[in-house]
This record gives sequence, structure tokens and C-alpha cells, in this order.
Amino acid sequence: MDSSIDIRSSLNAPRRRAELARSAEETADVLVVGLGATGAGAALDAAARGLSVVAADAHDLAFGTSRWSSKLIHGGLRYLAKGEVGIAHESAVERGVLLRHTAPHLVRAHPYVLPLTGDVSRAREAAVMAGYRLGDALRAAARTPRPLLPGPSRLDAARTRRLAPFLSPDGLRGGLLSWDGRLLDDARLVVALARTAAAHGARILTRCRVLELTGRGARARDELTGEEFEIRARVVVNATGVWAGGLDPRVRLRPSRGTHLVLAPGTLPGLTAGLHLPIPGAGNRFALLLPQPDGRAYAGLTDEPVDGPVPDVPEAPEEDVRALLGLLNAVLDVPLPREAVAGAYAGLRPLLAGEGGTADLSRRHAVLGGERGRWGARGDAVVTVVGGKLTTYRRMAQDAVDRAVSAAGLGAGPCRTARLPLVGALPAQGVSGDWGGLPARGASGAGEGPPARLVERYGAEAAAVLPLVRAYPEEVGAGVTAGELLWSALHEGALDEGDLLDRRTRVGLVAADRAAALPAARAMLARAAAGEPPGA
Repeated sequence: MDSSIDIRSSLNAPRRRAELARSAEETADVLVVGLGATGAGAALDAAARGLSVVAADAHDLAFGTSRWSSKLIHGGLRYLAKGEVGIAHESAVERGVLLRHTAPHLVRAHPYVLPLTGDVSRAREAAVMAGYRLGDALRAAARTPRPLLPGPSRLDAARTRRLAPFLSPDGLRGGLLSWDGRLLDDARLVVALARTAAAHGARILTRCRVLELTGRGARARDELTGEEFEIRARVVVNATGVWAGGLDPRVRLRPSRGTHLVLAPGTLPGLTAGLHLPIPGAGNRFALLLPQPDGRAYAGLTDEPVDGPVPDVPEAPEEDVRALLGLLNAVLDVPLPREAVAGAYAGLRPLLAGEGGTADLSRRHAVLGGERGRWGARGDAVVTVVGGKLTTYRRMAQDAVDRAVSAAGLGAGPCRTARLPLVGALPAQGVSGDWGGLPARGASGAGEGPPARLVERYGAEAAAVLPLVRAYPEEVGAGVTAGELLWSALHEGALDEGDLLDRRTRVGLVAADRAAALPAARAMLARAAAGEPPGA
């Protein structure tokens, strides 16, 4: 494994300052507003086509919805059950792209079990298994090889409890096993997208708030200095998710809140598969319990409409916490008390407005504006992409850039991102025979090579991260070392403690862990500001 790094992909404070100055002086082909998954994906798509790109966000990479997901990269089975065949097929195709080509180091197959308790009738069991088999057909139609994503099967009660020992044995007749894609960390996918875009020449500007879109770009403010300036661009892509209406009045969204619990390490010992838990009275909807490599587990998720102003950081209300605990306790041998919840987080889905509750709204995406040849009218130089979901970010970005290229008459080739590996990508590997946890990714931790934990987080860059980990090995929480915080400040665009603890890592999901890690985060930021240390 090569210990070098492509310096063109490195994001840090000095590069940001230089590219802010350049962005205020030059006219770009495309300005992308928003650096979640879709915005970072659009920046990469446009830059990979040879266009000059500026991508700005008022906060940080993955500051919004993209860091609050269930960490699933799924094949769209739920949409197939609702008759949305196109969305289901698109999801399966995009899952395959991530697993096979663009991010095999970040996205991999994971097993999920639906416990067959007394609350799951024989008829529902048959219907769910039929759905799983349809999902496997979607996999085949998307040409994702079976070794990368195994098919479904039925488990007896003993095997089900080996995967989740804390399940109550009362009335448990077995489980249904299925496989789908998962991310170890959704925010790390966004970081990889932004860095890959930077390697292709995109200027990535965090802490740069777009105040107003104009006919030829935007008026912006550097949030670190307060200085306002113009960003000139031939066309703008508005990829700000639930905040899109603030820049484009055509947008009509109905946000939905999804809450997750963070269970402390050791709360549910022995959990090696994700669990699907039926939500009473909710048809085909399931709650999810997902183990994490650091011993934590995430449990989610709710689907509640949100009215009024959209907050920068949504809060998880206590009623959501109680509802999720109730779902868990219905199937556990020993019920969890409220104290077992070490933290909670909530994200807002940017659903397109429609009839019915938010759980019934489609997850399709839409591209608005960008009519070619009518630059004088309000909004015609602005393309807004809204709706959708994390799994299909790449297709959303492709559609938005296609529209932007057409609107501005830009000379650009076709989209390249379906086969473009992200920073750190490793060759795709199939599921190992012993899948008690996450599949091995080609590093055992023995000898001189990087340990598997680093390979799972950094892929091909793990060997470059390793010298910093050896130099600063102290653990700061959630299995993260101080050396990794330094890496994030030097190469991943982290500018402050929040960037390090809340997005480049997930130490901050538990408030006590975050407080304990703050001194180390500040020390590593100071080291980065002083210059790269030997081995960086």
C-alpha cells in the first residue's frame, strides 16, 4: 500500500485562503452552492468534465443532512413495494456504482436480520421474504455481482440469537437475513467527494456563505473574516438541500425529521448484524439497529414532518427518543433504560412537497430551472437540485450538471463519475465467509502494514495516515487517535474543533466524549497551523 498522497486532493486552511482570493478575481464556469453529498458530487462531476468550478458552503463539508443519515446505501426495495420502479432501479444501480467502482473502501455489504417474533405473522414473513427476493432481482438487474452483495436466506432461532444475543427468546422462531450496502461514516463519503473534486481542480470553499444569487454568480461572505465579495460564474447549481428555498423561490419542500439514538459501547454486546424491527401500524416501514466498529450502536429512525424555519442543526426531541426505545424494548431480552442512550442525532430529509404524510412522499429528485437561452429572466442562470436521498447523490449531481452545461452552453463532455474512483478507493472485495462483523478489507494489522481499522476509514491512504497515528497514538474517543485529527486538519479541510470531532470523526455524537477530546483537537489544530510535521 503506497504511503504517498496526491497533494492535489489535500484541503486545508492555507489552500482555502488562496482559493478564496482566486475565486473573487476569476469567473468560473460553475458555482456549486452546498457541500453535502449532492453538492460535492456536482463539484466533482463538473470538474471531471474539465469545467472550472467553485463550490461553497456556509459551514463545513457534510454539515447538513448528509451527516445525519442511517449510513445505508440501499437498493430501493421500499420504493419497489410502493410501485416506484424507476427510483428502485436507480437506487440499485447507484449502490452498485459505489460498491464496485467509486468507493469500495467506504461502502460495503452488510447483513441485516428481521427477527421473526410473535408480532411478525407468517403471512408478513412470506411477504417480506418475497420482497427480499425482489431486491435480489434488482441487484442482478443493476449488474452488481453476488459476491459483493449476497442473497437473502432464512435463519433458525439459534443462528438469529448468535447474531443478536440480546434478543428475547420468547416467541422467536428465527430470522430473515438480507444484505444491503452501508457506510461506516456518511460524512467521510462527502469528504472524499470534495477532495476528489479538488484533485480535479475544483475550488472547495467552506465557511463561505452565499448571501444572494445573481444573474452571473453570487454575492458571498467569508464567515471567518466577515468580508463580502462576488463570485462570478456562468451558471449556478443550488444544492443546499432543505435550505434550497432560501436561494430559489421555486422550491417547495416538506422536510421530514429522522432521529437516531446512539447507544454506548457494551449496551448490546455481541451484535454483529443490523436488525430490522417492524414499526407497528406502519406497513412496510422498519426501524434499524446498526452496530458500529467502536462498539456503539445506532438505532433509528423516525419520520416526522417539520414545520417552520429550518434550523442549521436539528435537535432530537425526547418523544422521538422514547418512541425508538419502545421499539427496541419490544424485542430485547433485557429492556434498555433511558440511561442507555449516550447520545442522539436528527437529520432533515429534503422531500418534495406533496399530499399525505412525509412517510408517503416520494424520494425522487427534481432539477429546476436552467432554461437555455433566457439569461435575462430571474433564476434562468440557476439550476436547483432537490429531493432524492444519499444513495443516489451521484445521479442527482449528474442530472444537475447536465442541465447546467446545457443552460450555459458550456463546452463539456459527458459525465465521468460512474467509473471515477474517489480518493482512497481500493479494489472491490466480496463478502468473506466469516462475516461476524464487517468484511476484511485486505489489512490484518500485522507486520508493517496499516491496521484494518485505518484501512476501513482511509482506504488506500491508510499507509499515509499511519506515521501520524504512530507519532500521536493517544485515543481521543470512539477509537480515533490524535494523529487522525492531525491528518484531517492537514489534508481533509478541517478548520476547527467541530470539523474534527463532529464530521471528520464521530466522537462528538456523545457529549461527554466530545468534551474530553477537545484539548487534543485544539492541540492538533495548532500543530497543523504551525506546519506539516515530519511524515505528514
